[in-house]
Amino acid sequence: MGVTLDGKLVVAISSRALFDFEEENKVFEQGQGPLKDKAYMDLQLAKLEEPAQPGVAFSMVKKLLAFNDAQAQRVEVVILSRNDPVSGMRVFRSAQHFGLPIERGSFTRGQSPWRYLKPLQANLFLSTHLNDVRAALNAGVPAAQVYPQSKLASNAHPTEVRIAFDGDAVLFSDEAERVFQAQGLSAFQKHEKDKAAQPLLAGPFKPLLAALHRLQREGTEAMRIRTALVTARSAPAHERAIRTLMNWDIEVDEAMFLGGLPKGEFLREFEPDFFFDDQTGHIESASRHVPSGHVASGISNP
Repeated sequence: MGVTLDGKLVVAISSRALFDFEEENKVFEQGQGPLKDKAYMDLQLAKLEEPAQPGVAFSMVKKLLAFNDAQAQRVEVVILSRNDPVSGMRVFRSAQHFGLPIERGSFTRGQSPWRYLKPLQANLFLSTHLNDVRAALNAGVPAAQVYPQSKLASNAHPTEVRIAFDGDAVLFSDEAERVFQAQGLSAFQKHEKDKAAQPLLAGPFKPLLAALHRLQREGTEAMRIRTALVTARSAPAHERAIRTLMNWDIEVDEAMFLGGLPKGEFLREFEPDFFFDDQTGHIESASRHVPSGHVASGISNP
């Protein structure tokens, strides 16, 4: 029987989202001309024996991989990087140093790697390149632009993968957000109250939440998943969000209806391994406290 990724939770991630390559990236950005990447490659090769330090998404990836055991390989993490193959050697060595069982990767030397998401059957793509994220979202793959300056995840929950999601334009469609932006808060609240029993359409990250829900049901003694909905909604607009999740037969562990309050401090208390939101203002606030990524979808991201 051939090798297959069927039935696995597949996370595709760029090297800069997984590891801290900010110093190396500065060298690349300062380069000029047709050999712009040579200094970067030389630096990565010179540091081949020096493991890169954990990056923004490292904690989430490490914990998700802990769902694998002798009985089942439930999670696959694949490096999908604009790095060159030479620099890719350091990425794999760094993963090995930290005990991350990552075996697969594509290194495209400056070209967008998102086109490989389909054969990988990816459930999530994390990258620091906004254009790659947009292309992935347009192809129907949950994707987010990682903010490299984000605060790294807390070590307080070693046996839980904690993931927080915004609602509208992330888990749900941007239908309600369009009403809010066009007609204001009162119209939004009335719209959502009138349609409380009508489930919202799925947003770009509903497939990931569903995949996490399946992974949680399969269970493992080593790791569990804890999810949170963190939204600017407030009562009475909360009901439609909850009823939508019930309609999908998907549970979240926590729901925060903040009525427009800044999300960052609430996320600091939840201590997620990653937070996804469609609005850059929310991400900039959150990234001061927790690992964060921008979902470039919906009306807020034309």
